[in-house]
Amino acid sequence: MKLPHNAHVAIVDGENFTVMRNSGQAFEPKLTGAQKPDLDATNYSAGVKHQDDVGQTTGATDLEELAHGAAAAEWLNAKAIAGEIDDVLVIADPKTLGEMRRHYHSELEKRLVGEIAKTMTREPTERIEKAIANE
Repeated sequence: MKLPHNAHVAIVDGENFTVMRNSGQAFEPKLTGAQKPDLDATNYSAGVKHQDDVGQTTGATDLEELAHGAAAAEWLNAKAIAGEIDDVLVIADPKTLGEMRRHYHSELEKRLVGEIAKTMTREPTERIEKAIANE
């Protein structure tokens, strides 16, 4: 995947949110400057109406995780609207990514350079860089 120099990379799952920058070249990403924004996960209605019958019956859909994904999207939206980010790559597990997409603002959508549906929050930086390069 071509990741522009200085692009933001948001790495998200149902509990973690890390934002890094690509200080490398477009086809040779080098992620630096990891920060963990403080999120206020208040959108507990996030996935309620989108649970399937099995998820509702077994409780397999964790509303805390979905609210965290919604909060991460809202944080990215605010940065995009304020003009603080230009290019963004979102890496998230499939369930979180699906919830985040529901909350993307049009300004964030304009700045998305890609999405990777993988759980990478606990991976070393080198593996994340390799996953980006191989997409």
